[in-house]
Amino acid sequence: MGSKGRGYRSYEIEGFEVLVGKGDAENDRLTFGVAAPHDLWLHVAGPAGSHVVIRNPEEQPLEEIPRPVVEQAAQLAAWHSKARGSRGKVEVHLCRVADVRKRKGAPAGEVLLKRWSPIKVYAREPVGNDEAE
Repeated sequence: MGSKGRGYRSYEIEGFEVLVGKGDAENDRLTFGVAAPHDLWLHVAGPAGSHVVIRNPEEQPLEEIPRPVVEQAAQLAAWHSKARGSRGKVEVHLCRVADVRKRKGAPAGEVLLKRWSPIKVYAREPVGNDEAE
């Protein structure tokens, strides 16, 4: 199942589906149309970049997504952002999709976070599990 024609790329990380938006309007669609409230949402702090969603199993949502999955998804968020060329670690914001809001009249892709946690990672190119290409 490829992601051609969808507004996001799809990866599998340790059995979890991870979705990465392809542009501002697609980021909005991914965050507010595709993602469920209990999914995890990631975005690089500061520079423009893709919204990243880690799907939390619907039938039995987990309290916490395993740390290695979160770290790899955060690397994807950093890689698919203007911070890609950074030599050092990049800060990525992480929260539940339920904590992501849209300000009335805000441009596509711009959101407000109710609460979030930081994670610092290197911007790393994904390792060959992208279904989009």
